[in-house]
Amino acid sequence: MKEDIIIQISNRLRDLRKEKNITLQELAEAAGVSKGMLSQVENSRAIPSLPVLLNLISSLHVDFNDFFKDINLLTPDSKVIFRKKNEYQPFEKENAEGFFYQRLFSTTVHDYHVDFVLLRLTQNAQRSPVSTDAFEFKYLIKGKVRYQIGETSYDMEEGDSLFFDARETHNPINIGDTDAILLVVYLFHERVI
Repeated sequence: MKEDIIIQISNRLRDLRKEKNITLQELAEAAGVSKGMLSQVENSRAIPSLPVLLNLISSLHVDFNDFFKDINLLTPDSKVIFRKKNEYQPFEKENAEGFFYQRLFSTTVHDYHVDFVLLRLTQNAQRSPVSTDAFEFKYLIKGKVRYQIGETSYDMEEGDSLFFDARETHNPINIGDTDAILLVVYLFHERVI
């Protein structure tokens, strides 16, 4: 299993862009991709093709060797990934209020990249609907959530789950009177953009 390579690259792109005070729009234009596509790449919602990745790195004016120097591309021999809870990584996605993500771990198995995430939705959480180049599994651990997928909504209670093609626009809405907690699993096929 290759652990975290896609996530490492996404994080590195986002961190360098922010470090250099470059907006999503500016980098997207310089690299010849759409702002939405760049946002999906930075948020691990899409896997860039090699030419797109190289254009992004070049547009950041970073040496390719420097870009990859801290990215661990080695495949561990172990068939087990173990994480202590203090190793979970909080991260942000899109322009969302009240959405708190925590990456449990990420790995690649055969041709599939899998990302395991805890999502906490506050009572007033809001964002625009999104799409992801993946299949998604949602398991509601706590609270009540209305999950809008395309034109259909699903009211979830604790213990309910969903699995869907996330290329369809989707959005969770906390409809309970407490924070909601979801286990989210993203299953990306190693198809490149």
